[in-house]
Amino acid sequence: MPKNKTHSGAKKRFTLTGTGKVKHASAMNVHKFEEKTSSRKRRVAIDGILPGADAKKIKKLLGK
Repeated sequence: MPKNKTHSGAKKRFTLTGTGKVKHASAMNVHKFEEKTSSRKRRVAIDGILPGADAKKIKKLLGK
């Protein structure tokens, strides 16, 4: 039987925590920081946790 492959895009964008939650990086956190306020830069630097239905889909892509 063939093996299931991990989705290449998903493995670059999501990580699983120790408790099984799916962690993702915030958008708008790559470049053009001179235009953004300090509070906005701090806010987008924090990683988020995906809600349940989305997390289920991503776990399937990750093969978990």
